Amino acid sequence: MQTFPELTRAEEQVMQVLWQRGPSFVKEVVAEMPAPQPAYNTVSTIIRILEQKGFVGHEAFGRTHRYQALVAQDEYRRFSLRKLLGGYFENSFPQLVSFFAKEENLDAAQLDELLRHATQPPTTDSDEPNQPA
Repeated sequence: MQTFPELTRAEEQVMQVLWQRGPSFVKEVVAEMPAPQPAYNTVSTIIRILEQKGFVGHEAFGRTHRYQALVAQDEYRRFSLRKLLGGYFENSFPQLVSFFAKEENLDAAQLDELLRHATQPPTTDSDEPNQPA
């Protein structure tokens, strides 16, 4: 299993924008952030930290940079889920599903739908914007 450094909530928010938008300038990332939007300099600092952590790369255009995710959203999702499973559910997916089924009061139809999704082979969606090139 590939491991990644911990991300703060703010770093995860910036990554979500980069996964959704693809390569972006800081001002574009700021525009996509939830309200209240952080300052330009704050987002710029977060992006530089993400570069140091290996999550983000950039392409220079004179004095400005366009940033892109170097870690695919699915990779980080897998890592986060495994960390959650190990830390709270003794690496047991059935325990995780049981917990959420109880917490969300899932009915039989919703559980059947969950099982259908779980037994379907994974699909590769080539036009998903959340995958770095």
